[in-house]
Amino acid sequence: MTGITAVIITLNEEKNIGNCIDSLKEVADEIIVVDSWSTDKTPEICAEKGVRFFQIDWRGYADTKNYANSLAGYPFILSIDADEILSKELIDSILEVKKNPVFDCYQLKRRTNYCGHWFNHLWYPDAKIRLFHKDYAEWSHTPVHEVLNMKPHSTIGNLKGDMFHYTCRTITQHISTTHRYSSLKAIQANEEGKHVTLTKIIFGPVSKFISEYIFKKGFLDGYYGFVACSISAFGSFMYSIKLHELNHNKPFV
Repeated sequence: MTGITAVIITLNEEKNIGNCIDSLKEVADEIIVVDSWSTDKTPEICAEKGVRFFQIDWRGYADTKNYANSLAGYPFILSIDADEILSKELIDSILEVKKNPVFDCYQLKRRTNYCGHWFNHLWYPDAKIRLFHKDYAEWSHTPVHEVLNMKPHSTIGNLKGDMFHYTCRTITQHISTTHRYSSLKAIQANEEGKHVTLTKIIFGPVSKFISEYIFKKGFLDGYYGFVACSISAFGSFMYSIKLHELNHNKPFV
């Protein structure tokens, strides 16, 4: 039997963190929450749930998660976001791993709940490595999302069941998140010396929409599939025009 530390980073996650923690209690030997000074009820909820709770200044996604991982007291880490919970089938799969871990890390599927509707095609299965031996993996930076890097020759298994991702409760939340991420990507791209052309500004959003709505089958997820793909395409447009402004030494805020 091996032990598992569940790791969560938070900032103002009072709407999500309780359900996330509750879904972990059957599989995690300890739950660590590293919080970046939430101003809502996140700290109180974590205290009520009995997790190991730490507060530090924000270091970026990768560095904050690596710090959280360094606090783990057990060999395997289950990395989960506050807006995610484990399905019953996934819990059963993780319990089997605890009995006999065959691989260095394990990949699972994420299913998105968008504005109260499940996506069965768009952004699914969205496979991610989320369960891993702490000596074999480390988070590294990308402009927006962090990436988990495994040591060479690490072995990868697959878990049955879904991780449920409650990504956006409202359309406004999706628009707000897209605006923030497009800014981060544009700033990073400009720092790396990347430039955007008028062709990219015009056709990039079209390409993004076709990719998600047609090839990733967003059209099969109905009205909200169309909305999500449209906002993603608009995010591509925002990224391009923000990068264009930065390329010409103009602020976009």
